[in-house]
Amino acid sequence: MLTTMFQIAIQLSLATLLATGTFAALQSPAQKRPDAPQLAPYVPTPHEVVDRMLTLAGVTKNDVLIDLGCGDGRIPIAAARKYGTRGLGVDIDPQRIAEANANAKAAGVEHLVTFKLQDAMKTDVSGATVVTTYLLTASNLRLRPLLTAQLKPGSRIVTHSFGMGDWTPEKADSFTDADGRNRMLYLYRADGKVRQ
Repeated sequence: MLTTMFQIAIQLSLATLLATGTFAALQSPAQKRPDAPQLAPYVPTPHEVVDRMLTLAGVTKNDVLIDLGCGDGRIPIAAARKYGTRGLGVDIDPQRIAEANANAKAAGVEHLVTFKLQDAMKTDVSGATVVTTYLLTASNLRLRPLLTAQLKPGSRIVTHSFGMGDWTPEKADSFTDADGRNRMLYLYRADGKVRQ
């Protein structure tokens, strides 16, 4: 009897998944943008590191923050929730963008933040006063000319774990997180000089 009820429940669940299209989505997850380079694997930034990044940048409600490779949106969402900062997050993975939008709604900050399925290398950052990244060094170096050409002098860039090559950071923050992992954050300030 229980086996039969269990089989019926599974059949109903599968029917629901098929009817809603969820089963197809589970079988073949949405593809990442094929025209965009993978600048780093998806590794979420711990919340305490997010807070340190925002503090290092001196984020306020007057800032516009752009997170390149935003993942689940936690950096723009934290800035919006804590400071009232307007923000944009871009990522090449539609699943991450869906998560980011859901997280912004859950946090009640969807009026302050926007998330786009977009190539970080083609993102207009000229309106940002703060840019954040958790990308590999090679990726930061690919972005460096774009950032330094577009950002207004005084705009801040905060990178997690990986620096910007021979560009000396204004500040570096080295600390051990709650899990005992060593973390490094770098703060750069645009000065009007384009760096290749």
